[in-house]
Amino acid sequence: MSNAQEQHPSGHSSPVRTPKQLITIAALAFIVPVIVILMLASYVARGTRGADGSDAFTPQAVSARIAPVAGFALVDVNAPREYLTGEQVYKQVCTACHAAGVAGAPRTGDKDAWAPFIAQGFDALLQVAIQGKGAMPPKGGAANLSDYEIARAVVYLANQGGGDFEEPAAPEEGEGEEASQQAAGAAPVAPAPQAAAAAPAAAPASEPAPASGDAAAETPAAASGAAGAIAISDEAHTVGKKIYDTTCVTCHAAGIAGAPKLGDKAAWAPYVATGMDQMLAVAIKGKGAMPPRGTAMNASDAELRAAIEYMVSQVQ
Repeated sequence: MSNAQEQHPSGHSSPVRTPKQLITIAALAFIVPVIVILMLASYVARGTRGADGSDAFTPQAVSARIAPVAGFALVDVNAPREYLTGEQVYKQVCTACHAAGVAGAPRTGDKDAWAPFIAQGFDALLQVAIQGKGAMPPKGGAANLSDYEIARAVVYLANQGGGDFEEPAAPEEGEGEEASQQAAGAAPVAPAPQAAAAAPAAAPASEPAPASGDAAAETPAAASGAAGAIAISDEAHTVGKKIYDTTCVTCHAAGIAGAPKLGDKAAWAPYVATGMDQMLAVAIKGKGAMPPRGTAMNASDAELRAAIEYMVSQVQ
């Protein structure tokens, strides 16, 4: 009888017969509830989350899209002027040529290239930066900058190339006003011939560009060699000229690094032939030695277009 009972175990025996089975059941008893809890938490979180792309319709995103392109800021004319640092001037003006060593400009950080210039002393470097030399226009083409801001940029550039010049002292309040007046129009003697030469060049452009956009008025320009007639907006002679004077003049005044020189019809002809949209695309993205937006990173597409129209107006 006892042998029969051993051969036929009772149906109420435990399913866990080995230590391995016990460990497996204990692990599952811990892991399965954790997985279930995580799945429930994920389901609840997904129910409160919007669909993909829904962030584009949040109040903040909508407000950003419908905000006006232009704006204004109230400025206290009696408040002290805030001058740009040397690094800020470099990024806005000098980097166009000095970052890549365009037209023989000493490259930023190249101690060997800067050594002979630093040896001349700070005063000599500042005089060249203000008055211009060779392919470099006065103040790098940024006539709106004060001498103090140019001096800061000279110190920044020279020290990057191994110099040890001290930061120039800030001008007194009266000197700051004088510097502002110089920045507004009283430029050094050097740029005066450029302004005189630009005046007759701009005169014929103002005649064939009436507000009505009469195509017949542009026919003589096209017959004289321009590759095509492009409508010139009123902003070209105000906003566009301002962008040119502060940014584009650095390369286009002297035709640096293959840039079509202002007023050179033969050089501009192939660009004008591509159309305004293509020229604007190149100006925005940059090409060759020309950086994106010509370093005018704060300029809008409309302002860049006006600058191109201004330059085109000089060859039509």
